[in-house]
Amino acid sequence: MTRTRAYHDGVLHKEDFPVAEVSDFLAEPDTAVWVDLCAPSEADLTELAGELGLHRLAVEDAGQERQRPKLDRYHGHAFLTAYAVRFDAETGDVATFELAAFLTRRALVTVRKNDGFDIEAVVRRWDENPELAKSGVPFLAHGLLDFVVDGHYDAVQSLDEQVEALEDLVFDDRPDQSHLQRRSFRLRKSLTALRKVVLPMREVVSSLMRPDLRLADELTRPYFEDVHDHARQAAEQTEALRELVTTIRETQLNLQGNRLNLIMKKVTGWAAVIAVPTAVTGFYGQNVPYPGNGETSGFWASTVAVLVLSVGLYALFKKKDWL
Repeated sequence: MTRTRAYHDGVLHKEDFPVAEVSDFLAEPDTAVWVDLCAPSEADLTELAGELGLHRLAVEDAGQERQRPKLDRYHGHAFLTAYAVRFDAETGDVATFELAAFLTRRALVTVRKNDGFDIEAVVRRWDENPELAKSGVPFLAHGLLDFVVDGHYDAVQSLDEQVEALEDLVFDDRPDQSHLQRRSFRLRKSLTALRKVVLPMREVVSSLMRPDLRLADELTRPYFEDVHDHARQAAEQTEALRELVTTIRETQLNLQGNRLNLIMKKVTGWAAVIAVPTAVTGFYGQNVPYPGNGETSGFWASTVAVLVLSVGLYALFKKKDWL
């Protein structure tokens, strides 16, 4: 499944033409070409490499999965790997979709590993900013990176809301401990997955803005700087959220320990109160004569002793906040 576009002097000239015609369009002046491949075969990548003169190592990386986000430079072109992310607020899971891209001076080639990467959203961004199209490949690269980084930023914001909700659950009067543990573990797992694809994007965008690559001209440089700023914010907030989730987990364990100590203190206090009548009745249950043995006065003396000592201990424990 292949999509193609050709821009001539900042205007969309033709689209959905065969890959074999790419070199013909590149022979025309003031023309920029975009080619998109979804789950391409090795033959498709080989054909494209022949059309654009792509380096063999870059073509191999484009065919492999789970590459780290990076920007590699070769003679005549650069190779980019990035990930789009999607956060599911219901489950707390983060899904990542890998994208490889070849950037030459007049062509952008995107290689998607599957159709999970929403390339149509990227196309809409290009169509919504026609005033930048005269820049050619910088215009195309900016729209692609802007979509990727905005997705990172939105995912981080959604995770931030989930972490705030987790904070409220931690300080609930009767929290569901098993639910809290599962939720905090899932958020930590999602943040770890997000961190792997978000943090390197700062360096990727920064490298693309280097003057020697000539990918950020005077027209698009402010837009690349805006993307870089969003990438930096997403990375910083991801790090902050990771520390916050760890703090929440530690707070949860501390609150559990405090609640357990409070329960043990109360149980111990009540055990002491209950021990008083047990001791008194045990004393009066001796099988030897004692003052009041077999008399009504003995019963009332033991009853009064039980009540006075029990109430006294309860008042003492209550005063010391042990009950």
